[in-house]
Amino acid sequence: MTRHRDGNRLTLLRNGTEFFPALEAAIDAAAREIFLETYIFATDATGQRIAAALARAASRGVAVHVLIDGFGSREYLAQGLGGRLRGGGVAALVYRPDLAPMRLRRWRLRRLHRKLAVIDARVAFIGGINLLDDEHLPGDPAPRLDFAVRIEGPLLADIVPEARRLWRLVARTQLRRRPSGAEPVPVVAAACGDERAAFLVRDNLRHRGDIEDAYLAAIRAARTEIVIACAYFFPGRGFRRALREAARRGVRVSLLLQGRVEYVLQHYATRALYGDLLASGVRIHEYARSYLHAKVAVIDGRWATVGSSNIDPLSFVLAREANVVVEDEGFAAALRSALDTAFATGARELSPADWRRERLPARLMTWACYGIVRLIAGMTGYARMEEFR
Repeated sequence: MTRHRDGNRLTLLRNGTEFFPALEAAIDAAAREIFLETYIFATDATGQRIAAALARAASRGVAVHVLIDGFGSREYLAQGLGGRLRGGGVAALVYRPDLAPMRLRRWRLRRLHRKLAVIDARVAFIGGINLLDDEHLPGDPAPRLDFAVRIEGPLLADIVPEARRLWRLVARTQLRRRPSGAEPVPVVAAACGDERAAFLVRDNLRHRGDIEDAYLAAIRAARTEIVIACAYFFPGRGFRRALREAARRGVRVSLLLQGRVEYVLQHYATRALYGDLLASGVRIHEYARSYLHAKVAVIDGRWATVGSSNIDPLSFVLAREANVVVEDEGFAAALRSALDTAFATGARELSPADWRRERLPARLMTWACYGIVRLIAGMTGYARMEEFR
């Protein structure tokens, strides 16, 4: 069940250009406690910048907790990232260390994919941006397209306990004691704005379907427009049916999807879904100005979501994710404006005719990748789930 809270102050952050300075400033202002979770913590200039800010906080007595995914950051952990963080006074844990990489086991796919930071239990950041340089990409005129939200207000009452809970869980499973210190920092959750929002997570217990359910409820209630930007889009049939039905009742449905080939299997498997969606009136735009990493949506100009969850089996069924759902026309307008810019400056719309003209080699690649993705889902046991048949 989605629990909305009124009275929040939300700031939309576009790409790392806006996110990293805001995060660094909050870390530098921290007085008592920091929790940070990320899928990728790189050792490039951006990662070093945030690591240095965390070490500065630890040096002045702030209890700094960093949780890093063992698969997403395996390259950087192998370079000694964890040791360098701990050497700077940071309490760093690895979520599911990436052991036996050649063995396909479904537990290995249960990753920490959410990107979340909480500072002094008074300000939080949630979104899709990893801790790596997303601006200076070779050959790209624009940074990787992504978003995050800076949050203050009553929503902290939901976010802070979740960050602390996961840290305690991982520390306990790795036989690590919680760092010594004072009592937990009181949560600052007084109303400070006028935005209504909800914090949603996906885990393997109580909240397995919360993010997908929120999407589906908003799509089914849509009356005028649905705009979704998603880096990795491979929804189950129930989600696709909801989009088709919305388009058939006159809702303008627009998808902004990955136009560059980043991961071959995911890219071409997604394209296998295009024909059916286009035939139903769903508009598909491929973004190619830079890599698309966003996981956001705007519906009817008042419902919006920003977070880490893609619309695919890994995010909806396996990985730990975190999204913010916002019911506010001003916030939705800001996100819609950013997406309008992406549509206008970096995307190409595919028509049904374009899709029918796809050459045979491309079609064969599409269906081969689709079959392989389905096979992998079957091998890991998740293809049996109704929503991914």
